[in-house]
Amino acid sequence: MTDTIQATELTGAQALVESLERIGVDVVFGIPGGAILPAYDPLGQSKLVRHILVRHEQGAAHAAEGYAMVTGKVGVCIATSGPGATNLVTGLADAYMDSVPIVAITGQVNSTAIGTDAFQEADIRGITFPITKHSFLVTRAEDIPAAVKAAFHIAGTGRPGPVLVDISKDALASTAPFTWPSEVDLPGYRPNTTPHARQIRAAAAQIAQAQRPVLYIGGGVVKAQAFEDLAELVEITQIPVVTTLMARGAVPDSHPLALGMPGMHGTVAAVGALQRADLLIALGTRFDDRVTGKLDSFAPNAKIIHADIDPAEIGKNKPVDVPIVGDVKNVIRELNEVLRGADLPNHSAWTTYLTHLKAKYALDPEPTKDGLLSPEYCIKRLGELSGDAIYASGVGQHQMWSAHLLPFEKPGRWLNSGGAGTMGYCVPAAMGAQVGAPDQVVWGIDGDGCFQMTNQELVTCALNGIPVKIAVINNESLGMVRQWQTLFYGGRYSNTNLESRRVPDFPLLAEAMGAVGLRAETPEEVDEVITKALAINDRPVVVEFVVHKDAMVWPMVPAGTSNDDIMIARDLAPDWEDEIL
Repeated sequence: MTDTIQATELTGAQALVESLERIGVDVVFGIPGGAILPAYDPLGQSKLVRHILVRHEQGAAHAAEGYAMVTGKVGVCIATSGPGATNLVTGLADAYMDSVPIVAITGQVNSTAIGTDAFQEADIRGITFPITKHSFLVTRAEDIPAAVKAAFHIAGTGRPGPVLVDISKDALASTAPFTWPSEVDLPGYRPNTTPHARQIRAAAAQIAQAQRPVLYIGGGVVKAQAFEDLAELVEITQIPVVTTLMARGAVPDSHPLALGMPGMHGTVAAVGALQRADLLIALGTRFDDRVTGKLDSFAPNAKIIHADIDPAEIGKNKPVDVPIVGDVKNVIRELNEVLRGADLPNHSAWTTYLTHLKAKYALDPEPTKDGLLSPEYCIKRLGELSGDAIYASGVGQHQMWSAHLLPFEKPGRWLNSGGAGTMGYCVPAAMGAQVGAPDQVVWGIDGDGCFQMTNQELVTCALNGIPVKIAVINNESLGMVRQWQTLFYGGRYSNTNLESRRVPDFPLLAEAMGAVGLRAETPEEVDEVITKALAINDRPVVVEFVVHKDAMVWPMVPAGTSNDDIMIARDLAPDWEDEIL
């Protein structure tokens, strides 16, 4: 309970801020407007909740995601009704797909005007129904505390996700006794966090019989912060590990059993492991199409253990032999209890084979191609020089290169838009991450296309002392789309040329927004600008890397095909060398 408000009766706006303070919220990202304006008066007077004024509501939502990802807390964004609320939609969809806990608070027109097409009215509950975990429409001041407390509980428990609290303007302006509920009672919402012992034993039995098992690790392991338990499971079983895009860092890439990322742009070793396995131990993952490729050809000879806190995910895409519903940290911990000291098979031939593939097809980018910088080289050097930093990426080629080449040695330091693939995610997510981890180095790695969608949040960073560092990989095009046009559309580059080596001038744009602008065009300049950026900690920095336009992401599994059709370069498939097995 705070000391700032002593009255027994509070306005709805005061009740909202009091509720946020009691929950322990320390920062919200938002923009005021008419319907939400009553809330901004007590919010501006709060000594406990910092409000960061963003330049676009989409930036507020992504910033809340970034904050949530690095802190483990529920992120908060706030917007007014109508267009303010609808501008949050992309961020809510992104958080829903990637299971990120955020609460979005939106103003709504007066309750008597709802449904009349009043000025700046939008049915934001209806609009966001498919992309939120739950939503509330509050039309009475006395209902605000319970709705806020329930929203945070729902967002942060079970499978995390976004929750919307839409509050009518008259509810914010009217008064009512403030009642803080002692507990949240939500009939029908009872996430099952404890796995069934019988299913754990069945999974252990499968592991004890498998000759070619693979640990298939998803973002749920990151959400559950099950890293130490996972490390013990790997040590006990000596089973090779693949980590999806959302789970990079869950096992250090330097671990001898780590095979990297599977999927459409996965490593040869990770894709090969899944395709040739006789058992998949899938933990906190959802068998996304970008991992499985053509579903009926995915892991054709493997039995499947699938553990997830969301029962709807189990068996949704792929039939499962051993389903386990529960918090993945509890699942792994109980598996370890059963497997510790058990007589497990020796997988040395299997691991030798996969380790050979990992070494044979390791990426080792050259600094230049045709006299222009290699984007892979720039990203690799950024990681090598920055080391133990937090990294956020946009979406596209630079995202895939980052997923392969950054130093994933510690968990929970990789932010990106996986399920939704949201261009524009990087800058505001990096901003939110920096707010949540002010003493850490935070790099955003963006493309010239993504960067031009949300770079206005650099102004927010400059004015609020948020020293994010943004690397812009400028290939003058929408690179991933261009790659597809090269491979599948006969090189007909329809509307993918951004001409961004002429307009805008990214370093000058950065300077105009209060950031430091740097540029690298040669290998020698790459290390120089990264070193300069790392030395600047009092304002944001933008580093433009001018790179080759036609660099491509390899390996690649063409969309709709089997993972067996993976290519390591154009028209070139890997040599699987079956005799090693």
